[in-house]
Amino acid sequence: MTVLDPVLDALARYDGALASVDADRAVDLVEGLLDDGVDPVTVLVDVIASAQRTVGDRWQRGEWTVAEEHAATAVSVSATEAVARHVRRTPATRGRVVVACAEREWHALPAMIVGTALRANGWDITLLGASTPPVRLSQYLHDLGPDATAVSCSVLGALPTTRRFIEASTAAGIPVVVGGSAFGPDDHRAKALGATAWASGAREAVAAVRSLPTVVPAADPVNGSAAAEQAAMELAHHRLVTSLRERWSLAAQIVTTERLPLDSVHSVAADVVNQALHAVWAALLTDDPRALSHTAAWVADLLAARAVEPTLVGELGRLLARDLRDYPLARALVEHHWTATTGSR
Repeated sequence: MTVLDPVLDALARYDGALASVDADRAVDLVEGLLDDGVDPVTVLVDVIASAQRTVGDRWQRGEWTVAEEHAATAVSVSATEAVARHVRRTPATRGRVVVACAEREWHALPAMIVGTALRANGWDITLLGASTPPVRLSQYLHDLGPDATAVSCSVLGALPTTRRFIEASTAAGIPVVVGGSAFGPDDHRAKALGATAWASGAREAVAAVRSLPTVVPAADPVNGSAAAEQAAMELAHHRLVTSLRERWSLAAQIVTTERLPLDSVHSVAADVVNQALHAVWAALLTDDPRALSHTAAWVADLLAARAVEPTLVGELGRLLARDLRDYPLARALVEHHWTATTGSR
């Protein structure tokens, strides 16, 4: 038996607790691991976060509904809170870190996991929760004077507000660590937005915070023309979404999702339109066209799992490029990096 076997066994049992929406069982399991001396960060990363990624994959493949995904996430929140109670038994011996989700980022669990991992390593943590407005962050920075800011962002549509977080923090001389799936597989987007450091996960965030400089300069401006187009697109977002939903075959005539069943193909299609436009924002702000190609691949997988004709991904890209005729940089990005992934131009 290897040293990892107890954790792998715990992961399997934890996954069962998520599937049965048994918060008591999940909490008992993680508390048992902690009482047995398993490192809290191992519990957070190799059990809770690992199982939660599987939950997302199941929704992506159409195996779980939105309701099942949300219920499982609530169980993981309870389990993370149990780890947080455990690590708070020991005094904080380092400085203070403010941990927040960018505005429009409603997935609070990753930030909770990172904050708890930092607390386990001796940092005093102030966790601001989901979708924190930049003005609220600025107030906390002023009131608390933390040593660092950690920002979680998993959705591309929150990258513009993440940039505002970075501006607020670095303007006060406070270094910023960013992470989350919206940043992609490396530090390119984080650097483009002016972050001090990027972390691919909770363990990496702990290491990054430990290595931060004491004081940093204000973040450099982002590309002016690209930022201007992104801001203009953001203001026109409702009009662009409505146009795409009316003309894309999969979402035709859907202008509002209020009455759509959460797990219907049309509801998924309505969300895809938003994600496609957010991918353009991200590509503009970070000069990273992978935001588009990765989103197109994600859409293709999402629709394939629901038996939707794959050529509709290419159709969405062509319609998107057409609707962005007033945004030349954005249109060029879509023409070169969306349809190339889907194989239909």
